[in-house]
Amino acid sequence: MKQFTKVMKALSDPNRVKIVKLLQQKVMCVCELKAALDIAQPSVSKHLKILEEAGLVDFRKEGLWVNYYLTDGKGSPYAASLLGNLKHWLNENREVAELVKRAPSLNREEICNR
Repeated sequence: MKQFTKVMKALSDPNRVKIVKLLQQKVMCVCELKAALDIAQPSVSKHLKILEEAGLVDFRKEGLWVNYYLTDGKGSPYAASLLGNLKHWLNENREVAELVKRAPSLNREEICNR
């Protein structure tokens, strides 16, 4: 039960759902997510930590970059199921569609050098 509620709580925030939808498009760093969502860096980091603890998101450090990506869901059947379903959900939502459309053009070098 605890694992289930952790995943459900992680996806109860609109910004966290948007992060998942963005990470479906590509691996991203915090600065790219910050630029896409137009929210503060500490908020993005907090959201990512919650998603990570729920088994939805993971990261790997590559040089100066910390790259966030969706997990394969192996750690939790609830995370796996919801990640699979989220691929098909909300694609027609205006906010999500705009984010997904912008995702490929987000360039970390340009964003982080501003």
